Amino acid sequence: MTEFVQVTTATGTREAAVTLARSVVEARLAAGAQVVGPVISLFWHKDSYGEGEEWQAVFKTTADQYPELEKHLVDNHPWQNPEVTAVRLVAGSAPYLEWVRATTNREAD
Repeated sequence: MTEFVQVTTATGTREAAVTLARSVVEARLAAGAQVVGPVISLFWHKDSYGEGEEWQAVFKTTADQYPELEKHLVDNHPWQNPEVTAVRLVAGSAPYLEWVRATTNREAD
């Protein structure tokens, strides 16, 4: 049974988020992506408190694709240590999840 995840990262600009999202979807590492923002982030970085505006990129994919998607995001992200997280999707409509599975199945190409 295929497991599905929602993966997120954030960037400092809309353009960077769209570029990452486009590269992921074109590589079929995720079936789709949304770019959301701006969002306000509050964080600790290098022992200093910070606040800033960021853009989130949200991806839907399979758990099997996660390792390659994570590597792609880290390798192509403008930040040295970007946030890349995944949460398991515990439910979803069957036709939508089948679309995610089929779309990320690069062996079918």
